[in-house]
Amino acid sequence: MFQNVMIFSTGIVLFLFGMLRLSKTVQQNFTNIRIREYFGLSVKKPIYGIVTGIISTILFQSSSATTALTVGLVSAGLISFYHSLGIILGSDIGTTLTVQLVVWKVTDISPLIIIIGSIAWLAGKGRWQSAGKAVFFLGFMFFGLFLVSQATGPLKASDSFVAFCQHPLNPVLGTLIGFILTAVIQSSAIPIATLAILAQHGLVTIDSSLPIILGANLGTSATALFAGIVANIEGKRCAVAHFLFKFFGVIFFMAAFPLFIRFIEGITQNVPQQIAYAHFFFNLAIALAFTPLLKPFSRFVERIMPGKGDIISMWPEFLDERFLLQTETALNYARKELRREIMLAQNMFAKTINLIRIFMEKNRKDIYYIELVVDNLHREIGDYLYKVSKTPVSPEMFKRLFLFSAMGDDIERIADHAVNISELAEQKHRREIGFSEAAYEDLKTIETLVSDNIRDAVSLIDRNDGNLINDIIRREQEVNFEVKEARERHLKRYYEELCHAEAGPIFVEILMNLERISDHCENIAEHFQDMETG
Repeated sequence: MFQNVMIFSTGIVLFLFGMLRLSKTVQQNFTNIRIREYFGLSVKKPIYGIVTGIISTILFQSSSATTALTVGLVSAGLISFYHSLGIILGSDIGTTLTVQLVVWKVTDISPLIIIIGSIAWLAGKGRWQSAGKAVFFLGFMFFGLFLVSQATGPLKASDSFVAFCQHPLNPVLGTLIGFILTAVIQSSAIPIATLAILAQHGLVTIDSSLPIILGANLGTSATALFAGIVANIEGKRCAVAHFLFKFFGVIFFMAAFPLFIRFIEGITQNVPQQIAYAHFFFNLAIALAFTPLLKPFSRFVERIMPGKGDIISMWPEFLDERFLLQTETALNYARKELRREIMLAQNMFAKTINLIRIFMEKNRKDIYYIELVVDNLHREIGDYLYKVSKTPVSPEMFKRLFLFSAMGDDIERIADHAVNISELAEQKHRREIGFSEAAYEDLKTIETLVSDNIRDAVSLIDRNDGNLINDIIRREQEVNFEVKEARERHLKRYYEELCHAEAGPIFVEILMNLERISDHCENIAEHFQDMETG
């Protein structure tokens, strides 16, 4: 018995490890796919959002990861609360695939999946390497469930255990057990897949399993609720909406408990398949019931949770391809879009500077999501300017076009350095590293200079002003001087043991990134200076 318990526990740990690493691997490569079309699909129609949610969950192999990501996107203002609802409904349908694969006994070939994935991971390059890594962790997940199956098989020899498992639970108690288990491990796949495995050994029935299935589905909303704690009002609404979807679904199916069981038994007499179908039809029914009601439902949630969040359009607001042949007009549109891009970078910089002193996970995530918008605008502006360059363009206009393209690169790099600083701030927070007051004073001086340079760079895009150009160039020289002085003062504090050794590398890296941001502001100023001299 002890050995079986250890094998069972190991299987659960391997499944969770594989799921978390698979989700992380996919998210790391998330921006490499055509993210523009991906998010564009989710906001066109609710049904497209559902498809987006299904695909995301199949990729992540976790509806909790999809809903947590969605809460973050809504909190950052990238998509609206209303448009997030379809993604949430779809994610709940997508998660049912894991249990179905268990019923199809994909767990039996999990070692082969691991071998294939490891070969692609170790021998492949680029996308093949990333795909191999994902397949490897997918195999890890199912190998964990394979161990669970091996550990539970001998239990069918115990008459008392079989009697206990097949005895129908009180629906409320079973739902509570499923809810608690899923909320703790943050995965509905584990309890429901375990039920399917037990059913394969003839240890459970659909009557005893259904309450736990309902509770597990309700428990999966706990991850979104946890993510919503650090989100703004829009993100909190998203988390609460996910809970309400599940809650109303559980209430309905509890009331129709006998009818639902007869419906499932009418489809198949295979108990593992009954469990998979119950999981699938529960989520499908919620999606079918709520999809036509998403607008009134979103208004209902907004009424009980009043407040308004800012929405950041991920798509260009000014680029218009109808004016590609009118070079002057097209470049003016590109200039307006560049202003949007740099204002987002400015917002990122302001948030990331605050993280150095007071770290907030919500702001760190917002910085990451806003960078997605900056990167997308950078690509869109670059594509637009490329199309303009293919039309008849005068030498003067071509020079402006080239400088605008270079300017977009500088703005994108400012955003990248803001992300770098936010990651350093996170390291500082996680490792509980403190800066001395003198270090904070040095940072404050440099941050002010860099912030003023970004502000004037924004103003330059509005109007070409020689005074602003000179101010940026002058401040850049001050930043270089202050960074050099701050590093020397830091070394002095270090030798005098006035600061922690661990603080040094992070402090210096922050200084370097601030200096790079100021460099890119100077580049923007010089671009406008070149336009004037041209």
